[in-house]
Amino acid sequence: MRITLLMIGALTASTIAFSQEEEEEFEGPATVEGTFLDTRVINGHSVETLEKGALEFRIQHRFGDIAGDQGGAQTFFGLDNAADIRIALEYGVTDNLQIGLGRSKGTGAPYRSLMDGFVKYRILRQGEEGGSPVSLAALGTSSFTYMKASEDLTQVSSFPEWQHRLAYCVQLNVARKFGDRLSLALMPTMVHRNYVATSDYNTIFALGGAARIGVTKKMAVLLEYYQVITPEAEEKGMRTDNTNSLGIGFEWKTFGHNFAIHLTNSRGFGETQFIPYTFSDWSKGQFRLGFSISRKFSK
Repeated sequence: MRITLLMIGALTASTIAFSQEEEEEFEGPATVEGTFLDTRVINGHSVETLEKGALEFRIQHRFGDIAGDQGGAQTFFGLDNAADIRIALEYGVTDNLQIGLGRSKGTGAPYRSLMDGFVKYRILRQGEEGGSPVSLAALGTSSFTYMKASEDLTQVSSFPEWQHRLAYCVQLNVARKFGDRLSLALMPTMVHRNYVATSDYNTIFALGGAARIGVTKKMAVLLEYYQVITPEAEEKGMRTDNTNSLGIGFEWKTFGHNFAIHLTNSRGFGETQFIPYTFSDWSKGQFRLGFSISRKFSK
């Protein structure tokens, strides 16, 4: 845990230091714009950041299972239920530094009533000719649940200590735009939770991948997948109920708004939730409809 806290602290300190310095204008290769249209892909962050002074209000909603034991016509294919809901405010401190704070209902598996915060710094921008071949961003996130502690001491939500309510994530986001229509990204990620079940790991690693396929300048198809990497889990009989997060979506951008609709087997929002706590299986109909809408207010 100490190593994780130090990593997040170092990331935060370095991004704040960068934000305090004015970037000098210089003559250099033009940069590639719009690798992704939004600061999110489906579940996770993209390499993009808000421009300086922009304030964004974001609403994310995820319904219940479309099919499977919990879906079908009786729940109107999941539309009767809300797996999770998140509202957030996010702000561009500089063109390359973004911060945000949000609140989620929580899925109840295992948490409800979640607060989250993040800081993201774009380190590199892809250049058109002679510049960087990729765009690169660093992300640090944390979440805290203030749900009532369970009286069952065998449950993760019993929270013997207050710090057991915290979880953290650090991520590098590497992306490249190929031509006008295709963008690809890789997201090596580490998630640490201060308190987990005996069949789980406090710290897990994951490798995310994302693609954006442009349909028009303002519309695109999105793909996203996160592979959790726990080499010894199977032989030790750990994390046997967990699955990997997979989503497909469609986004379009209008003046001041960005709207995305998607299908995913994940229920929760934020890297500390959807990476370690996805349990649904696409092959069993355990996927759900979701959407996100954001409104940006610029200077």
